[in-house]
Amino acid sequence: MNRSIHIGELGIHALVVCIPVFLLGCSSGVNDELLTYIDEVKAKPGGRVEGLPQIKPYESFIYVADKIRSPFMPDRPDSPQSMTGPKPIQDRNKEYLEQFPLDTLAMVGTLSREGTTFGLVQTQDGMVHRVTPGNYIGQNEGRIIVVNDAAIGLEELVPNGIGSFYKRSAEIGLK
Repeated sequence: MNRSIHIGELGIHALVVCIPVFLLGCSSGVNDELLTYIDEVKAKPGGRVEGLPQIKPYESFIYVADKIRSPFMPDRPDSPQSMTGPKPIQDRNKEYLEQFPLDTLAMVGTLSREGTTFGLVQTQDGMVHRVTPGNYIGQNEGRIIVVNDAAIGLEELVPNGIGSFYKRSAEIGLK
């Protein structure tokens, strides 16, 4: 015997009618509490709203260029003629290794020939270049001072931010 329970069409209609009735019965208590709270808030006296603050009128400023410093010029009126200290050589032809930052160059050895010691510097692309004291290298006017078996010593001219330069020692060590 095969028994199965079928919900007939009448059962489905009864279920559809009963669910909303149950839901309405559950929500009536919530609505009562909400309406009571709203009535309590409305019964309280209203507070005083403060007025807007007084707006001060804009005071204009007339800039007179001949009496004060231009905001587009440095604080100190240093001119290139009055600067003291080291300066880059203006009319010098740039050498090939001056296009590379120092941290991308590596010393890979030395070479002695006819009493002159050359430093061997490798660029990132793998090319090896010979340098001697007096050559320029790096992007800050770096002039090679000494080449020895352990390192290439140089002096750079670094801008100080106010129009002049200062010397800084740097070194490229043997790789």
